[in-house]
Amino acid sequence: MPLERTAAALIAAARSGLEALTPAQLIAEWPAEATVLVDLREREEIARDGLLPGAIHVPRGLLEFAADSASPLHNPALSPERRVILYCASGGRSALGAKALREMGYTRLAHLEGGVLAWKAQGLPLSGACGAVPDPSR
Repeated sequence: MPLERTAAALIAAARSGLEALTPAQLIAEWPAEATVLVDLREREEIARDGLLPGAIHVPRGLLEFAADSASPLHNPALSPERRVILYCASGGRSALGAKALREMGYTRLAHLEGGVLAWKAQGLPLSGACGAVPDPSR
């Protein structure tokens, strides 16, 4: 039985109305006191490639729990009052994550279009590679 909606279709729908930042736009905005930059990739990806300087790590599978103040897994860096910029390897998980956060009441959302691949293509720095994954609390 074929899928009714593919992953690509879900990602395209999630991108609808979502602010997409280029690496240059992210650099112009970051860091900002009321903004949190969230890496949604898995630990292995961060250990291999590093993460954007100043980002916190919340795996995509835990994002809703980390964003929910009533959850025991809540990350205090995440709150609906803050601007939240998400990124992943190429932009799919960050679009899906932003859709989930919108449904939870977060309104000041954006994602890095093209993710880490776009960041690296611009020759921009990553930190925390070679197994060093920072503490997710900021």
